[in-house]
Amino acid sequence: MKLLVTGGAGFIGSAVVRRAVSQGYEVINLDALTYAACLDNVASVAESPLYHFEHVDIRDRAAVDKVFETHQPDAVMHLAAESHVDRSIDGPGDFIETNISGTFNMLEAARKYWLDKGCPESFRFHHISTDEVFGSLPSDPTVQFTETTPYDPRSPYSASKAASDHLVRAWHETYNLPVVLTNCSNNYGPFHFPEKLVPVIIIKALAGEPLPIYGDGKNIRDWLFVEDHADALLVALKNGKVGASYNIGGENERTNLELVQTLCNILDEFRPRSEGSYADLITFVQDRPGHDARYAIDPTRIRSELGWKPSVTVEEGLRKTVEWYLENESWWRALQDRDGVGKRLGTV
Repeated sequence: MKLLVTGGAGFIGSAVVRRAVSQGYEVINLDALTYAACLDNVASVAESPLYHFEHVDIRDRAAVDKVFETHQPDAVMHLAAESHVDRSIDGPGDFIETNISGTFNMLEAARKYWLDKGCPESFRFHHISTDEVFGSLPSDPTVQFTETTPYDPRSPYSASKAASDHLVRAWHETYNLPVVLTNCSNNYGPFHFPEKLVPVIIIKALAGEPLPIYGDGKNIRDWLFVEDHADALLVALKNGKVGASYNIGGENERTNLELVQTLCNILDEFRPRSEGSYADLITFVQDRPGHDARYAIDPTRIRSELGWKPSVTVEEGLRKTVEWYLENESWWRALQDRDGVGKRLGTV
């Protein structure tokens, strides 16, 4: 199968590209190479005859059409998106243009291509989204997001992703475009751009800087190892029911404070400080506006219908992640001068 992967130089997209090539897929990586993209993320497969790169912005419809015409993909995995909540608070315009208008361009380009090919039943448009579209959950552990949870986005980022989800469903219902949707919980792992919580904590800890935790640290997230997510996405693409959505979670709920404390314990083991624990550096800072209290995924559908479940616990995945960051310092150091890295955003 020939896959067109948008955003394949980003964090999750690059994991999909690496996994797909390793499984024998031919992959076209379409990426605009914005601030969070890095071609080093796919260096391990860049020389493979199965890998191709197209430097294209999904907001450029003509360029997207050309990619379809040139490569003739069997399926699209649409991951390209602006994804940082804090940045969406400071500059929502980029999120509207990329996540909504860009997804519209991808859908229309895919629809034209699919029609021109005679509407093959095997074609798929797989839209990858987030659990943040569902809003915030109460603390009751029995309550989780399911595929039928009503949408209730509460940030410019989640609202733009919710809009893109609605567009994908509309193109299926109106035009019969064969789509599959997935909504994931918080990802972490190797090649995570250093503006999100896990890499921020690792990098600041190694520098001996304060470890910032928003508010009281009691916000709960379900943590999903990125390589598990990439595996789930390929399973959903291959075996998912047309028109269906699947929630992908790690089944690893932790408060932000618990997550940071676990990272500190792992760092204490792998690279001890000369004095005290890394946990001594934990500092509570001004909370994010509209900070959702809790996210939690019910993965019953993808487990029962497609047979997928996560392979690692959050503790196992965090150990792998810390080891990777310790062994790949040159990768994350090269990104420290990019726009916004190391700065507090989203306090307006």
